[in-house]
Amino acid sequence: MKHAAAAHLTKTNAVRLLDALSIAYELRAYEVDPDDLTAISVARKIGLPPEQVFKTLLTVTPGNLHLFAVVPGDSELDLKKLAHTAGVKKAELTSLKDVEPLTGYIRGGVTVLAAKKPFPAFADETLELFDVISISAGQRGLQILLSPADYLRATEATLADLTKSVTLASPIA
Repeated sequence: MKHAAAAHLTKTNAVRLLDALSIAYELRAYEVDPDDLTAISVARKIGLPPEQVFKTLLTVTPGNLHLFAVVPGDSELDLKKLAHTAGVKKAELTSLKDVEPLTGYIRGGVTVLAAKKPFPAFADETLELFDVISISAGQRGLQILLSPADYLRATEATLADLTKSVTLASPIA
C-alpha cells in the first residue's frame, strides 16, 4: 500500500486525515452509476468481494444522538444490535436529506473519516477477518483500501456484531 495517490485521484478530507496519521492506504477509483450506489456494485468495480467492502450508515437515536455504523457491503445493519452496543433504547437510519448536512458527505460517499461532526462509530466485527478492507474515500467513485487495524485507529470505532443473521430456508422433507 502507498501513501501517495496517483496524481489524477482527488485528495479528499478522509485521505488527508490518513496522511496526517501516517496511515498507509491505496486509492481505487471506479465508474459511478447514480442508479446503483450499492456496496455490492462498488465491490464488483474495484475487484473485491462484497464482504470486504464496508458501507458507512448514519443512524439516529430518540435522544437525537447520531451514530455511524460500518457494515460489510453484502450485509444488512441490525438496528437493535447497534442500539444495544451503543447503550441506547433504539436507533434508526437517519433521513437521507439529513446525511450531508450532518456528515459533509453525500449518499454513496459517506465515511467516518473526517466527517463534519465526530459521531461515535461502530464497526462490524467481521472487519477484522481481512488483511485489507475498502471504505469510501468521502466521494462517489473513490475507495480507500487499508488495514482494519489502521481503520480502527483512525476512526476509534467500537467493534461489535452489527449485522442481521441470514436465515436459510429449510428444505421440505
